[in-house]
Amino acid sequence: MNRTAIEMELAASVLKLLGDKTRLTIIGLLKDGECCVCEFVDLLNMSQPSVSQHLRKLRDAGLVKERRNSQWIFYSLNKDHEAFSIIESVIQLIPDQKEKLHQLEISGRRIRCD
Repeated sequence: MNRTAIEMELAASVLKLLGDKTRLTIIGLLKDGECCVCEFVDLLNMSQPSVSQHLRKLRDAGLVKERRNSQWIFYSLNKDHEAFSIIESVIQLIPDQKEKLHQLEISGRRIRCD
């Protein structure tokens, strides 16, 4: 696997962000596609301001991207981030989050805006 070396400061910063269980769960949920803020609120059982604060930290670091569609804001992984190889490695080590998204879809609470 050909990986580009990244600066120690950047690696430490990314790992610090991922050291939070909520942000790590968010990254895991984004592994297979984008999610809306309201979906994170539901899945994480947290208030919208709390979820938004975690997402802001990830966005400000460039680890996630946001896309607006009407009143909805969707988040996705920024696969172009220079430290994405760290995120990829971590995602492979944490429990898969697909079942949570599947349950959200079955209950009719999954947001689809294409």
